[in-house]
Amino acid sequence: MTPGTKRGGNSAAPSGVDVARLAGVSQKTVSRVFNDEPYVSADVRRRVLDAAEQLGYRRNNAARALASGRTRSIGVVTLGTALYGPASLLMGVERAVRDMGYALRVVNTMEGDPAGVAGAVGSLLDQGVDGIVISEPIEEDGHQGETPLRVDVPVLVLGAPSPVTAPMVLTAGGGAGPMARAATEHLLELGHMTVHHLAGPQRWYAARDRLEGWRAALTAHGRTVPPVSEGDWSAASGHAAGRELARDPEVTAVFAANDDMAIGLVRALTEAGRRVPQDVAVVGFDDIPLAAYVTPPLTTVRQPFDAVAQEGLKRLVYAIENPDTTPMPAADPPVDLVVRASSAPPAKGGRASQQ
Repeated sequence: MTPGTKRGGNSAAPSGVDVARLAGVSQKTVSRVFNDEPYVSADVRRRVLDAAEQLGYRRNNAARALASGRTRSIGVVTLGTALYGPASLLMGVERAVRDMGYALRVVNTMEGDPAGVAGAVGSLLDQGVDGIVISEPIEEDGHQGETPLRVDVPVLVLGAPSPVTAPMVLTAGGGAGPMARAATEHLLELGHMTVHHLAGPQRWYAARDRLEGWRAALTAHGRTVPPVSEGDWSAASGHAAGRELARDPEVTAVFAANDDMAIGLVRALTEAGRRVPQDVAVVGFDDIPLAAYVTPPLTTVRQPFDAVAQEGLKRLVYAIENPDTTPMPAADPPVDLVVRASSAPPAKGGRASQQ
């Protein structure tokens, strides 16, 4: 008779006892393997996992939750958007949560939603999650400054400085400021006297972070800080801003807060007879897959979405499973400037080269 099958052909879910019998170990050893406890040899761990796969065994997370007081689930609050950055970060979170043996529960918030983050967090707490991730937050209508959350679980904020207060708040991936500074300094090092900025919508904390990084770079180098153009992350808004910037002969370099706006900007400059990069150098942010294939290929800052998600979730899970210990230290995300053909020194004889 095949393990996990009763007489008469009725299927029964395989149990830990079945796994232990097939692997030739005790049931306690099976439990230790699936709880990732130490002092289990690699050979024994492999035999248990092979037996579990052969039998189609799955852990009873409900029983584990009753025994441990935890549901082994993590809730994610994310803005309901198909934008490349937030969508890529959410995919990275999903992979990281699954790899760590937790279940994922997602609640989307929408711009203008009066319940906002606090309402989404409340919904997740009602589902008994062990920790909460807030991904790419924006400033909500009627809220100034930080939003206090009434929670008794750790909170991880991804992609921006934390806009919330709670007993334990962790952050990861909020390093857009140094990345924006590197993009701006790249253009200054090419010889441009200043750099204009096409910013994202300032309700987004990540957009503010990039704007501050751009401004800090110009200030540190003693350069003029030009007026800011603001888009809505879309290529169309970049195109509209580009039409305005193309009229100003003083503009020789632009840092855009995302690649979509940068691509729209390049199109508008080209239509206006301003060559990229000969007349205007352009740098984007994100490194979307299309960035390497537009004309000219776009210089941009690559965001490490998977690395940020893995590092953040590792810290969150550690806080969940070790509530009485000091949180794991945060690691700053790397700055990865991808230089392509859209950035170059100012044209000889142009105003920037004469300063």
